[in-house]
Formats: sequence, structure tokens, C-alpha cells
Amino acid sequence: MAGSYEMNMTSGPLLGKILTFSFPLMCSGVLQLLFNAADIIVVGRYTGHTALAAVGSTSSLINLIVNLFVGLSVGANVLIARSYGAKNMDAVHKGVHTAMLTAVVGGVFLIFVGVAASRPMLSLMGTPDDVIDQAALYLRIYFVGAPSLLVYNFGAAILRAVGDTRRPLYFLTLAGIINVVLNLVFVIVFSLGVAGVALATIISQTVSAYLVVVCLQHNTGAFRLVLHELRIDPAQFREILRIGVPAGVQGMVFSLSNVLIQSSVNSFGSAVMAGNTAASNIEGFVYTCMNAVSQTSMSFVSQNVGARRFARVDKVVAQCMMLSAAVGVGLGLSAYLAGRWLLAIYTSDAQVITYGLYRMSVVCTTYFLCGWMDCLACSVRGLGASVLPMVVSIIGACLLRIVWVMTIFQWERTQLCLYISYPVSWGLTTVVHLICFLVLRKKVRAQNPEEPAAAAA
Repeated sequence: MAGSYEMNMTSGPLLGKILTFSFPLMCSGVLQLLFNAADIIVVGRYTGHTALAAVGSTSSLINLIVNLFVGLSVGANVLIARSYGAKNMDAVHKGVHTAMLTAVVGGVFLIFVGVAASRPMLSLMGTPDDVIDQAALYLRIYFVGAPSLLVYNFGAAILRAVGDTRRPLYFLTLAGIINVVLNLVFVIVFSLGVAGVALATIISQTVSAYLVVVCLQHNTGAFRLVLHELRIDPAQFREILRIGVPAGVQGMVFSLSNVLIQSSVNSFGSAVMAGNTAASNIEGFVYTCMNAVSQTSMSFVSQNVGARRFARVDKVVAQCMMLSAAVGVGLGLSAYLAGRWLLAIYTSDAQVITYGLYRMSVVCTTYFLCGWMDCLACSVRGLGASVLPMVVSIIGACLLRIVWVMTIFQWERTQLCLYISYPVSWGLTTVVHLICFLVLRKKVRAQNPEEPAAAAA
């Protein structure tokens, strides 16, 4: 039965497989965002705009702390996909158990780090006095659920590596429904405020983690999870670290630049914070759909590198770039045009809606550039490079954005000047990633010449 969920990415028609793989991944990403969206909508509607600002202002800090470990799941995905493409099932088995034990240990570690660092970090971000207490409470409860968050992400990465994006979608659908119901119960019935939405989030994440573990346990292939065989294989762990740590560091630095931008947004007051929160949440739905295409490119490139089908790699990247552009332009413009209506779902405050729409006019209309940037970075990572896309992204997107905030924004302290740093950094980084991909592709193909059968496929 497990085989029906797997996908051979190294042969057969390509575009249909890319769409089949990426669409459930898009839906899964949207459902994950609904966890946070449900939190924001419920507190915005039933608790007030300070609670809305409190929950929304935590997202960049959460990403800063957890991204290193989520990045390790990227390393697990690339490693297992490559082994699967090469039909090295022993390596697949060892990779699965190493990855899942890493998730558990990392999640426990994050409980202590997240709980201890929450309030000090919020203070460093300049979080207003009327927001900081609620934001700190939300973060402390959220990080108690860190093991479930990582177990699900690593488990889903394993399933994606062998072509299965459907079952993670099923699990998140159930967890999303539970999250929404619990949000309403905890906030409206029990008046728990931000604590209620945080509890609802970690309960729903625990459900999704449990389901993905059970799924892996009941598989019959090489990626079956056997709990008493959980152990760290040194070679597999080193490879996960080699690929995953740079991906995680990249995510952390991105989050650091977003924390800096959030601090700049905080300087405009709680109304602008609330508008920025709602707009960012809407933009997240566009981003996660583009990111699904990027993750698709990484998995397809990794399997085809393992199978030494390098000509097929070129087709994968080209088609994923076109799909990412279509998603970014189509959804980005649609979100902006429907922005006032969408923002009204989060809040009835007209001023907050105006501030949110202003951000969307800059970010949503240029979001396809971010999709291209991520797609190329994931493709380079799928080729086996790990440090290169990290360095390019840190310098091109993160460092540039930080410098922008510390220089240009200081001269022109307006929301437009702050928000325009996003498309500028995306565009420049995309160009450099493209150059890196073309150079590395040539090098990898020269080192691993294709067999005639592989080239024909």
C-alpha cells in the first residue's frame, strides 16, 4: 500500500509529476498557515488589536529560533531522496531513523531555549508595553509543543523524499480542523485569550506529529520507522548536518533580518503592527504555495542526481521556475486586489486595514521574485551544495536588508521605504542564485557523466 504513495521522479512525463507532487504540498503549507491564521483571526475578532499584535509579532521570533532545526529536515529530505533515487535502501533506512531521533532531541532542546529566550528577545525587539506580556505568554506555551513541530516536519520531509505529499496533507487537514475548533472553544467559551490560541496550536501540532509517526511505522518499504531502531548513524547524521545546517542558518539569518524589520514596524505603533501582522499572514499563503514548488524542485533534483539523470535536472528546474512565477504572479496580484476584503477577515479596524493594504501593495505585487529566489536556492541544494546557497542568500537578501534598515530607512523613515527592501533583495539574490546554479550544474555533470540510458530517460 505504501508503494502507491511513492513516486519515481527519475523517469516518465515530468510536468504531470511536478504538479501531482507540488499541489498537495501547497495545500499542506496552507493548512500549516491556517494554524497561525486561526490564532490571529480569533484574537483579532474576539480579544482586540493588542492581542492581535501580540500573536502576530511573535512569528519572526519563532522562525528565528526554530529555523535551524527545520533546516535539518531539509538535509534529511535531500539525503533520503538521493539515496532513494540511487536505490540504496540501507542508506534510506538509516537516514529515516537518524532524522527522527534528531527531531525528538532537537524539539526537547527548543523547549528550554524558547521558554527562556522569549521575553528577553521580545524586549530587544522593542515590543510595546501593551503587547509584550501577551506575546511572551504565547511564545512560552508555543515552545512547549516544539517536539511535535519538529517530529511532524522531519516525518513529512521523509515522505516527500520518496514522493509522498498526500498523506501529510491528510494529517494536516485533521489537525487544522482541530486547531480551529479549539481556538473558538478556548477563546470564546473559556476566555483564555492568547493562551487559548497557543494551546490550540500545540494540541493540533501534536495530532499531526502522532499521525505522521504512525504512518511511517506502518510503511512496508525501506523508509519504515521502527521505534526501537532509533539511533544516530554517524555518516548519515554528518550528511544531514552538512546539508541542513547551512539551510537552517540561512533561515535563521532571514528571520533575523525579519526581526529587525519587525522592530522597525514596532516603532510605528500597535495599529501599524496589527496591519503588518494581518498582511504578512495573507502573504504567507502566497509564499507557501511558491515554496511548495521550491521544495518540489529540491526533491526532484535530489532523486535525479542520485540516479545520475542530469539532463532531466535541467527540465525540472525550468518547469519549476515557470510554475513558481505563475503561482507568485497569480496569487500575489489576486491577494492584493482582494486585500481590503481579506484584511477585514482579521480585523474590523479601518485604520489597521489601511496599514495592511499598504504593505500588500509592495510585497504581494512583487512576490514572484521571492519564489524564483527560493526555487533556485533549493535547486542548488538538490545538486548537493549546501554552503553556497546559504552564503548567497545571507549576503544577497539578509545582509542587504539589514543594511537597508540601518541606512536608507534611517534617512527615510516611512513604511514604503521599509517594505521596498523586500523586492530589491529578492531580485538581486535571484540573479546570483541563477549564476551559481548554472556553474554548479556544469561541474556536477562533468564529474558524473550520464549513462546513455539515463540521458534518454
